[in-house]
Amino acid sequence: MSTTTLSDTLLKAAVENFLTTRGYQRLDIRAALFDMDGTLYDSMPRHAAAWKQMCDENGILADIEEFFAFEGRTGADTINIMFNRQYGHPATDRQIKELYQRKTAIFRSLQPAPKMPGAESLTRQCADNGLNCIVVTGSGQRSLIDNIISDFPGIFHDDRIITSHDVSHGKPHPEPYLKGLKLAGVAPNQAIVIENAPLGVAAGADAGIFTIAVTTGPIPATDMANAGASIIFNSMQECADSFARLLYYMTSISIN
Repeated sequence: MSTTTLSDTLLKAAVENFLTTRGYQRLDIRAALFDMDGTLYDSMPRHAAAWKQMCDENGILADIEEFFAFEGRTGADTINIMFNRQYGHPATDRQIKELYQRKTAIFRSLQPAPKMPGAESLTRQCADNGLNCIVVTGSGQRSLIDNIISDFPGIFHDDRIITSHDVSHGKPHPEPYLKGLKLAGVAPNQAIVIENAPLGVAAGADAGIFTIAVTTGPIPATDMANAGASIIFNSMQECADSFARLLYYMTSISIN
């Protein structure tokens, strides 16, 4: 397998820029907060297809591409966006429940999503370096959450997962990652976020965390930068291949 990495100049500059703009003296990384869909799993094409089929069945106008941009929102938020756009009002609680259940059923009927290339290596490096690994997902699908524990053995645990059921505000609100920090028992300068979508990047950045963006889908890197990404990788594999050196800079650079 070929190895691609970012240059030391870019890695170092990303850390220095984050410390300077945030007013932190140094980083003390003790936790890694991972998004799930599109980060740990190559699942976004399946989610988008399931959302689009559900919408088609119910006469809701939507383009399949927009569901990649919606990634990170709770199911209720996504449904309300479409209802407000088409009908001028939000969906009822019953409509949200029924439509999301149908979307979930369609998703389950599709082939299981594989782990994202590089995800296993990156999560293992985090665990081996003593980082508390937390999943912070906008999903509430129990089947997907259960898979994490078996697919990444010894890295993620049932009591180390923040889902849509644990928050009042989904991404891009910082609440999911603030809850991730609380669950890990760390401050913002003691964690990293790994995300693949602008809404999640914005949530991590607004929580004051060094936020790593990976472009695993059709959303361009410029959107990640505009959302506040601290550094951007072209893939999870590139992130995994560069991580040891990035962690070195994160633990060795200080701003006086």
